[in-house]
Amino acid sequence: MSVRVFIADDNGVLRGGLCALVDTQPDMDVVGEAADGTEAVLGVHNTEPDVVLMDLTMPNGGGLAAIAALTQAGSKARIIVLTVHDEIGYVRAAERAGAVGYVVKSAVDTELLTAIRAVAQGGTSIASSMCSTPTDADGKRATADLTGPELEVMRRLVEGLTNGQIAEELHLGVKTVEASRSSVMGKLGLASRSALVRFALDSGVLTTGVHAA
Repeated sequence: MSVRVFIADDNGVLRGGLCALVDTQPDMDVVGEAADGTEAVLGVHNTEPDVVLMDLTMPNGGGLAAIAALTQAGSKARIIVLTVHDEIGYVRAAERAGAVGYVVKSAVDTELLTAIRAVAQGGTSIASSMCSTPTDADGKRATADLTGPELEVMRRLVEGLTNGQIAEELHLGVKTVEASRSSVMGKLGLASRSALVRFALDSGVLTTGVHAA
């Protein structure tokens, strides 16, 4: 029986290439595709695939929120994160949300099909370049001074949303979002947005409260 694969990525060209790659395999079939988080959740519910390829950075909530929503809804689909991010923190965040595989887009041609087959059979698959065992940062004390709204802004920054998208989701002004981000960075002693993202992932900020699209 063929492995039923659903592909979620906001890059139409890449998504088309992935569909073509998967459909050329005699033991795989593409059963659906999506361009954002909301479409991904609805599409997976409707098609009931065996495996989902999920991009992390997409509109309408992003991949992490979509993974969490599917997991919380009891979806039996096995989710592989497909992303350009090669930092181990993203792997931990994806695992917390419910993913069982992680493939960096630069390694699609060598690792993706193997990963699909592995997770379809009940296993897990992490990109070979990211197999080191990380040590989780103790972020609870570091984030104790952050307000609820500041944590919400941080979570959405990690999910890849822009300031404008965050403002729309939280019903805030863009300047308010910018101020919250600056406040978070100041309290945590971080100097850049990339450092903030790494900290949010490593500290376990996303272990609870990941919002659905």
